[in-house]
Amino acid sequence: PLVSASWDSSVLSSGINAEYGGGKMKQIENCNYAIELGKELSFVLVGIDGNNLHDGDKLTLALVWQMMRFYTLQLITHDGKVLKDNEIIAWCNEKITGAGKDSNFSNFKDASLANSRAIVDLIEAIRPGHINYDLLTAASNDEEKFLNAKYAITMARKIGARIFALPEDIADVNPKMMMTVFACIMSVGFAKDQMK
Repeated sequence: PLVSASWDSSVLSSGINAEYGGGKMKQIENCNYAIELGKELSFVLVGIDGNNLHDGDKLTLALVWQMMRFYTLQLITHDGKVLKDNEIIAWCNEKITGAGKDSNFSNFKDASLANSRAIVDLIEAIRPGHINYDLLTAASNDEEKFLNAKYAITMARKIGARIFALPEDIADVNPKMMMTVFACIMSVGFAKDQMK
């Protein structure tokens, strides 16, 4: 589903070997095609081939991450221009501040993001009344951070954001995944703004 959402379906159907029961060679052929498409989109795929994907090698994560990033950034393309990380952060901080909240952050590595407060504040800024702040913990330990992250992900999905991150990605402040969380929530905000 992620591939079909990211790449034109006519390009996909022309190169996929859909023959049923084709065996390992046909599967690897399709995996090689996925790598080829990734390179056409300027993904950095050095030292990765169809065998890596077929075998589930850890190098597969490089392709999966770049597909997630590509898909996420397509959601928030503004006037034909893909937004950069600093533009995403500025937009999020502006929305949060505009809603009277003070959970701003400076980058996707910001340790303050571990408590999930900026995420829920952004959700509340975009869809007022959706967050029950009584359900948030003080985030004073790892378990409480994890619970807040679960709640943040649930609420982001509830407003229509396609979140790929896991609670531990937020609680541990995984910068790559934090970018996708904020960008996906931002896409919901963009859609709401366009409906006005």
